Amino acid sequence: MMQVVGGSDLLLDGLKRVQGEIDSVFDAFLPVPQDTRARLIEAMRYAAIGGGKRVRPLLLVSTAELFGVDRTAALRAGCAVEAIHVYSLIHDDLPCMDDDDLRHAKPTVHKVFDDATAVLAGDALHALAFEILADDGTSSDPFTRSELMLTLGAASGMNGMAGGQMMDMVADEEGIEYDLQAITRLQQLKTGALLAASVEMGAILGKVPPEGRAHLRAYSRDIGLAFQIADDLLDVSGDEAKAGKALRKDQSQGKQTFVTLMGADKAREQARALVDQAISHLGSYGTEADMLRSLARFIVERDR
Repeated sequence: MMQVVGGSDLLLDGLKRVQGEIDSVFDAFLPVPQDTRARLIEAMRYAAIGGGKRVRPLLLVSTAELFGVDRTAALRAGCAVEAIHVYSLIHDDLPCMDDDDLRHAKPTVHKVFDDATAVLAGDALHALAFEILADDGTSSDPFTRSELMLTLGAASGMNGMAGGQMMDMVADEEGIEYDLQAITRLQQLKTGALLAASVEMGAILGKVPPEGRAHLRAYSRDIGLAFQIADDLLDVSGDEAKAGKALRKDQSQGKQTFVTLMGADKAREQARALVDQAISHLGSYGTEADMLRSLARFIVERDR
């Protein structure tokens, strides 16, 4: 069981439950065929099932529950977000990107299979995300399905995760030293966009109009930055055995991070301030938002 420093039973139970549920959804969507596509689906299953914290699906499901959304629909949408997240990790681990050997305490996909299969597994998970959202099993309302796809597409592409990854790569290749404002922008795209999309999609399923989501957007913006600051702190001082992946890479590569720009103590203080601010945006809710509050605290207290 993952350690959650200062974590509540509510959060521990929520994480455990959604991890099992998301695994079950992936299992249902990824039966292994009796033909030569089998290696592709086996690689997808290897990457998608049995690993990861599932923070994004839990954010989506917990937001959707504020508005009485059917849990099955929310889990399907959460699985779509997680499919995008997993595809990005597969590609990020490739030799042409970060060249990592370990992910979730097991060998990365390209190490177990091969580079080409890893590329295709990532491509197929990307496609699966939108297949899930386009299916009327996720929502019977075509306008809701369309908005879900638009939100996830925007968060995944050039104005979201992929754009942030490109900013990160160019800085490494060309020796660009970003200032704090640029690093903040980079991480809002690379890490924050999918976290924000998870919250937004929960509200979309709840049919909350765009103008009624401002407080939830503010919450997700703050936790997105806090999440990356916590990641930067873990890269400096975390335990590789607990993290299940290589650490200290940013430092060895001379990357600019929140820690290098602010110092560890100020970065930690900023992350906590962002979490307090995120929780304040949920002030109009009662105990029904306790999972979102616990998730915000978990982001800066986690050990992996």
